[in-house]
Amino acid sequence: MTRASLDKQPHEVASMFDDVAANYDLTNDVLSLGQDRRWRREVAQAVGARPAERVLDLAAGTGTSSLPFTRTGAYVVPCDFSLGMLREGKKRHPWLPLTAGDATKLPFRDGSFDAVTISFGLRNVQDTDRALRELHRVTKPGGRVVICEFSHPTRAPFRTVYEEYLMRALPPVARAVSSNPDAYVYLAESIRSWPEQAELAGMLQKAGWSKVAWRNLSGGIVALHRGTKSQ
Repeated sequence: MTRASLDKQPHEVASMFDDVAANYDLTNDVLSLGQDRRWRREVAQAVGARPAERVLDLAAGTGTSSLPFTRTGAYVVPCDFSLGMLREGKKRHPWLPLTAGDATKLPFRDGSFDAVTISFGLRNVQDTDRALRELHRVTKPGGRVVICEFSHPTRAPFRTVYEEYLMRALPPVARAVSSNPDAYVYLAESIRSWPEQAELAGMLQKAGWSKVAWRNLSGGIVALHRGTKSQ
């Protein structure tokens, strides 16, 4: 079984996600106590996809995260660099235009999308700044970005309890439900090393996004960042 290291070598991360593709959605549901469904509803609402808009769903995995956008009548491109995830997604949703692509060098022309979004995937990219610039590049002027990512609880007592869960409780639970529990040890470590909410907002601004804002979900376990590409 493969476990990625925190230097996030692309081949290691892709191979790790290949290993967990079959049970990935179910495992996330169990480990988040069902909260991942709520978080994804919040993403869909924040993106606000409209009929005939083009939406890029980056790090889409099996394509589950793309389904809410298709229901609005938008044209959605689910993109991921794990071929194992994409193969599993093609079995489940053969009609989706699942596309292989690296967040740091996206296979799309400038200004291709009205909205771009990535949920629980930016943390796994080796060069975050470059990925944010790429998302900016492929977005139309006036378009929007929505990033949903694990973050850091804002209240100190809750933060302590949460970090204890990540490092002590999550790995044993993962061993019970996942085909590659070591992947979820990496998950816990990568969450702890991820930037604070305000720091990620600054990275978005540095990449060219304007009107950057964020709000916390589940007490800061997850943060939803938004931005706009200037006209």
